[in-house]
Parts: sequence; structure tokens; C-alpha cells
Amino acid sequence: MTTRETKNKFALVLTAAGSSTRIGTGEKKEFMPLESGTVLSAACFVFLNTLQKTLPLIVITYPKGKRQQTEESLFCDSRIKPLLEACAAQVLFVEGGGTRQESVRNALEAVADAADFVLIHDAARPWVTPEIITDACETAMKYGSAVPAVPATDTLAVAQDRTIISYIDRSTAFCLQTPQCFAFKQLLEAHRKAAAENRSGCTDDTTVWAAYCSPVHLSKGSPANKKITFATDLADLSGTTAAAKKADTHGGSMTIRTGLGYDLHRLTEGRPLMLGGIEIPFEKGEDGHSDGDVLLHAITDALLGAAGLGDIGELFPPSDDRWKGADSRELLRTAWKKVSDGGWRIENIDCVVALEKPKFLPYREQVRKGIAAVLGCSEESVFVKAKTGEKLGKIGRGEAVEAWVTCLISR
Repeated sequence: MTTRETKNKFALVLTAAGSSTRIGTGEKKEFMPLESGTVLSAACFVFLNTLQKTLPLIVITYPKGKRQQTEESLFCDSRIKPLLEACAAQVLFVEGGGTRQESVRNALEAVADAADFVLIHDAARPWVTPEIITDACETAMKYGSAVPAVPATDTLAVAQDRTIISYIDRSTAFCLQTPQCFAFKQLLEAHRKAAAENRSGCTDDTTVWAAYCSPVHLSKGSPANKKITFATDLADLSGTTAAAKKADTHGGSMTIRTGLGYDLHRLTEGRPLMLGGIEIPFEKGEDGHSDGDVLLHAITDALLGAAGLGDIGELFPPSDDRWKGADSRELLRTAWKKVSDGGWRIENIDCVVALEKPKFLPYREQVRKGIAAVLGCSEESVFVKAKTGEKLGKIGRGEAVEAWVTCLISR
């Protein structure tokens, strides 16, 4: 069962309560600028965009006295609030403890009964991908636990007093990453037992799970899923986007695709006029199998076409009664999930709506915000223009509404 099909709910714990002393800059690394926000907001965005409505709760740990800065570093990113609303997700901020283990336990206590599974992720890993998140979730749903891992590539040794005393077999060694995903109730109970027994020194949650539950299963990791730890890692923050970072792992080239979408619907009385997910007051609306939203349908087609994943008619055939009267926002959200699961991200969406009446301009900004919220992208990435038919043809006679969309996606 995939994350798209499951009825399970996931909670996300973003650990950001560390002191960032190893980075040596005097700044908290999670608060540093990245993309359209910060390291923290970039990490949060990927989880929201990937898990969507299966992610009702996000818990962020913060150092003592840093709550306001933590909130600001999350919400300075214009993508986050609209996406939280679209996913119906709540964010809790929990003060961390003296160790990572204590901080995670504090966060787990705050989750309560909100989730079946919990993902624990280093907020300083902003380049996590949808593939890593999805595989961790699906592995945990199957086995109860999951940790992204990559095989060790260097020779590994154990040293004492700066002298090697033994070697580790590289063929069986793995480097563990986050997000680590677990059955929530079992992990919470394991953390409580560890605290009761004063078992400290657990550097991640696999050690807690392995001590009290069962062996931890490996899921897909990636060398690009890097944790910002030292000052040398800061080079990745100098104008490097997450897409470019991932591109660097494929020989330094970024793949860019364009898509074109078009839709037309007859206007008829007794139907709501839906454009970009917004109902616009008018005596006529689109005649269609779903809610008839030509703008969202054109966006859906553009994105699917750019990614080489077919078109809206293939994904949501009009012969299927499941889509009768469907909310086109949900259709777009489902299609974008399919596209983004392939590692694609939105660079730009440009739209033209042709409509004689009513005037579209008063609703344009509301429509832009709605589209950005559904797709989890910034409002600056979406623009919508309106044209009339100059009283010519089916548009000019008020018989129909049309939409054209171009999109640019990258990975």
C-alpha cells in the first residue's frame, strides 16, 4: 500500500533544538536563508508537499529561548501557510531538552494520538526528496520501522588515541540518514522506557527502537540528503537551490521541462462558475463531468504533459463516476503528487483565461493564492491573465470559457 492509498496518518518531528556549535558561525543553521525561506522551511515544505493530507501534525523542537525565531524562520517562507491550510495540518513548537533524545521524547509526548506513524527528521537536512520520504513511510507501514541508508564508500576504521585499532567491513556498513519512520505508539513507549532506565547517549531513534522493539529496516537514502553540520557545508547555501543540489548528483546537469495545457467548457445556467478553485458569482457556470474548472484542468494537463505522465483524461476519465462533480483542486493535487513523486518541482506557471463575463480581475489574486496553496509553491511562481473575446466567437457571445497554461518544471 502506498502513501497515496493509505488511511494511516503521519506526524512529523523536525529536530531543531541543537546549538549548532560545530558550524562555527555563531548562527543557528536551521535559521539560515535557503530558497524562498530558510533551511527549516525548506525541509518542512518537502514533507507537506509529499504527504499532504496524510500529515495532520508537525512538531518542531527548538532551543530554550528561541521559539519566536523558530516560528519566524518557518513562516517567513510564503509557501508554508497556504500549504498548511491546504493539508489541514497543525504545527506545534516544543522546547527541546538537554540532548537530541530528550528533545525527541518531548516532541513525541506532544503528538499524543494524532498519528499512526511518526517521521523524525533533522531540520538541517533540507535536501530530502519525496522519494526518500515515501519509501521510508511505505517501509515503516510494512515493517514498523524504517531508516534511509546509503552504503559506506570510504574505508572505515576504529581508532583510539589517534591510532587505528581495527577496521569495519565496508561491505556491510551503511550511513544512516533521516527521516526515520516508526509506528508511533511503540516508539513513544520505547522512549519512555529509555528515560525510565536512564538509557542515554542514543544519537538517533533507531538505537532506541532497536533496544526496546525490533531490528530496524533500511529504506532508500541518497548522498544528496546531506545534513548541514560544518562550515564547509555552507557552500551549498550560496545560491544553491534544492533542485540544483539534486542535479549535482547527476553529473552537474539540471533537467528542465515545459508543458502546455488547454481546456474549454460550455457555460450553462444552474452550474457554479469555478475558476482556479474559486467560485465566481455569475448566473452561468461550466458544464462538465467534474466541477468544470477549466483553469485547474489546464494546469493539470500542463504539469502531467511536462512530466510525460499522460493527461487529465487518462488520470480521471469522464467515464468513471468517481470523478462526477469532483473538486478540481483535489484532481490537481493528486496529479501534482504524481508529478512531484518523480522529483519535479515547479519553476513557473503562466495562465490565460478567456471569458467575456463576469470580470475576472477582482478575483485574480485570490485565484493565484489558491493555486499556489494546492501545488505547495510560492505565489510568485503563478500568474494568471484574463482576456475577453471582444464579442467575437463562442467566448465573445458568452457561450464558453477557455484556459491556456504553460508550465516550467525542473529536477
